[in-house]
Amino acid sequence: MPLLSAMQPSQFHIALGHADWRALAGLAIGVAVALVVHFLVFHLIRRLSGRTKTSGDDLLLQAIYQPSRWLLALLVLMAGMEGVSLGPQVARWWAIGSAMALAALAGWLALRVAAAVQRVIELHSDITVEDNLAARRRTTRVRILHRIAQVGILFLTIAFMLLAIPGVRAIGVTLVASAGLAALAVGAAAQPALKNLISGMQMAFTEPIRLDDIVVVEGEWGRIEDIRLTYVVMRLWDDRRMVVPVSYFLERPFQNWTRERADLLGTVLFHVHASADIERIRKAFVEAVQTNRHWDGRVALLQVTEQRPGALELRGLLSARYAGVVFDLRCEVREAVVAFIRREMPDAFA
Repeated sequence: MPLLSAMQPSQFHIALGHADWRALAGLAIGVAVALVVHFLVFHLIRRLSGRTKTSGDDLLLQAIYQPSRWLLALLVLMAGMEGVSLGPQVARWWAIGSAMALAALAGWLALRVAAAVQRVIELHSDITVEDNLAARRRTTRVRILHRIAQVGILFLTIAFMLLAIPGVRAIGVTLVASAGLAALAVGAAAQPALKNLISGMQMAFTEPIRLDDIVVVEGEWGRIEDIRLTYVVMRLWDDRRMVVPVSYFLERPFQNWTRERADLLGTVLFHVHASADIERIRKAFVEAVQTNRHWDGRVALLQVTEQRPGALELRGLLSARYAGVVFDLRCEVREAVVAFIRREMPDAFA
């Protein structure tokens, strides 16, 4: 038992006098008063925020209530413990533990505030409407920036918690020389992840894609369902999910049908006999487009785009209210025109 015998019990002994007990009693009362004051202040603020029309202040208050409560109690406790005589070892442990707890609670508060801000912005950005370009831009940017903020807050919180330990600070000074080599090794091993992480930060501001965008990637048509820091989730037309690294959208070409606006043009091709009555087919096409619920009233046009021996190619151009329904509009108009030709002009098929 050499280790136990070497330890000095006097270092762990706490001799509390009458003044110390009075200080502890006052400290307990101070913490209780602080918690009561915190409750009353938040109760008053909640009543005031309940009179407002927006729900953003309610979300923010709900997010910071618990972290601020325990943070206030810890601050009062740290201030009151200055007047209590502790043993040198216990005082050292208290200093380290309270500093680590302070960093953890501050990080918790920052994470809750960041999440509340994201929620408030998303509540004011409805991406379910048809013309949702501005809402999708705000939602995409705030989600990416929120994830960046989460990583930064967690990193700083852990760093400050470790810096509260004197031994860690001392070891950190001795390892500064080898930190460069270690960083190079880690950077080389994590190059793909770091590349996608930086691409995710860049995407928040350059916005090559946004949430709910209609895109074509590697021949697959789909909608942007989620954007993470390192990857993007596409929901394909048949409900499959395609996971693509964010660096793909910054380095390789792809189609974005809703980059500048929500509405979109579509085409429908017909192949008919060279002797077909083009004017009647054009009239049927325009009527089918104009009576369709997905048409936005902008474009309904049919033209002859190619001539081959004994056959003509007709291209119909139409516009939809937003990109999500242009496919349905094309299919429904094609069915209507084919039904018209089969019924009224059966000899017109090439």
